[in-house]
Amino acid sequence: MSDNNSDLDKQQAKAERHKQRMQQRKDIVDAGVERAQQERGVFIVLTGDGKGKSSSGFGTVLRAVGHGYKAGVVQFIKGTWDCGERNMLQQMAAVEFHVMGTGFTWETQDDEQDKAAALAVWEAAKPMFNNPDIRLILLDELTYALNYKWLDKEEVLATIAARPRMQSVIVTGRGAKKYLCDAADTVSEVKAIKHAFSAGIKAQKGIEW
Repeated sequence: MSDNNSDLDKQQAKAERHKQRMQQRKDIVDAGVERAQQERGVFIVLTGDGKGKSSSGFGTVLRAVGHGYKAGVVQFIKGTWDCGERNMLQQMAAVEFHVMGTGFTWETQDDEQDKAAALAVWEAAKPMFNNPDIRLILLDELTYALNYKWLDKEEVLATIAARPRMQSVIVTGRGAKKYLCDAADTVSEVKAIKHAFSAGIKAQKGIEW
């Protein structure tokens, strides 16, 4: 009987410790919610050498559309590739697409052509930053266009900063520079631990694009 009582006491004590830990966590979360009283769009940078940056960006576009918002997508670098996300989202009236049509720079090997294409797609996309009805803009692989100096970084930063108050912007791509991260509200770095391609496994439709 005493053993049963002892086990019950241990279970109750464990349950009480768990309750106290969860209450402490709740207090921290509640305090954070109380502090976060600003209501405005955010500027997010998704960078790093790991897989999933564009996938995360497109997933957020889908999330926004799912809540009834309009969104815009600007694709740099990968514009000529078949893209599963684009195939789906372009069917939605709520999503405006602008695609750089030259593809990977290591394939074109023509810096002037790539720069002209990047400038053209940027100019076509700029009116979205003046449209308060567009709640989210994804600038997919913008870091390449900035790092290769196809676009003027000051103009890009100024355009993002001057957007409507409730509009959010997501920038994806490897090698995001400090100035871009400093301007962002949220920065996430995707780290490569392992990648199937490095082990000789062919990239797959529906997984990589």
